[in-house]
Amino acid sequence: MKIGELAKIAHCTTETIRFYEKEGLLPEAERTEANYRSYVAKHVERLRFIRNCRALDMTHDEIRGLLRLTDAQEGGCGAINALIDQHISHVDMRIEELKQLKVQLTTLREQCHGEQAVDDCGIVHGLTDMDVPVRTRHTHLG
Repeated sequence: MKIGELAKIAHCTTETIRFYEKEGLLPEAERTEANYRSYVAKHVERLRFIRNCRALDMTHDEIRGLLRLTDAQEGGCGAINALIDQHISHVDMRIEELKQLKVQLTTLREQCHGEQAVDDCGIVHGLTDMDVPVRTRHTHLG
């Protein structure tokens, strides 16, 4: 199948497919005599795997790690479990950060009631006067 057909089946764009090939996540396709990419069922399966990992907010490095483990098919799934456990830990940290963000935004929103001139807006004043602590955002993105 051609790249457009693969994109349609996988519900993504041809640019996404090319990007995943360039990143080494999706193996490059064979080429036809006319130099068109020719994809097979293994590409569909791999692309769905990648897209599902991305839907779970996994980084390309995490996906690459999972793909290495699934391609090797050695030693059971202990390393896969460890990778997923680490990702869950990142998600937990991000949830805590988002909860803190919501508190800050709610506090800011409570500073303005009704229609006022922008110069009198409590939110604008709050954003100007707010002392934001320097903190390291916990992210696993590489």
